[in-house]
Amino acid sequence: MDHSPDRQPWRILVVDDEPDLVEVLCAALRYEGWQARAARDGASAVATAAEWHPHAVVLDMMLPDLDGMEVLRRIHLERPEVRVLFLTARDAVEDRIAGLAAGGDDYVTKPFSLAEVTVRLRSLLRRTPGGPVTPPEGALVLGDLVLDERAREVTRGGEVIELSPTEYALLLHLLRHPKQVLSKAQILDAVWSYDFGGRAHVVELYISYLRRKLDSGRPPMIHTVRGAGYLIKAAP
Repeated sequence: MDHSPDRQPWRILVVDDEPDLVEVLCAALRYEGWQARAARDGASAVATAAEWHPHAVVLDMMLPDLDGMEVLRRIHLERPEVRVLFLTARDAVEDRIAGLAAGGDDYVTKPFSLAEVTVRLRSLLRRTPGGPVTPPEGALVLGDLVLDERAREVTRGGEVIELSPTEYALLLHLLRHPKQVLSKAQILDAVWSYDFGGRAHVVELYISYLRRKLDSGRPPMIHTVRGAGYLIKAAP
């Protein structure tokens, strides 16, 4: 089950004026182990968000009182960190562009599958500051660093970190041997499949690249053991 950083289930507010759609969506979200509440118009959505503090809002662009972008604006005035997934009509290209430009995080077009909504929400929630406590199944986790091999995605503290294929392979090897000192020769053999002679600088170069992306502005995780190699461990 996924949880928010305060170890409570994710709270999702569903805003749409179609009762059947709202009921089905809320049921699907609860099946995921999340909490879900519904609002049928914009004013109710803003009031519920202020009282309930959702982590994300599934928000229809067309509501009977306020439009979706005005609801988003009012919610973000109080809680700018809330993720917003817009529901739009299939042919409303301009609305989709305007919604993203106004601060929406993603959108799905009607009709949509419930699986698509939950997958997109899960992706948004994983980028919420602090990140979910429970990482994706099968991921490699070290402190606040998560490497999801299935998605080939790396996050630290919930922030997605873009890596080149070689940087990714190097980090994957380090994470498969946490708290272990790996020599340059071992790393070369595992990541590049080269003989050691004359290529130590390649390891040093890519370690520096990883440090810039993983450790910049954060407590360091990659450490040099003088005369022995490198190791990765959770930051204190």
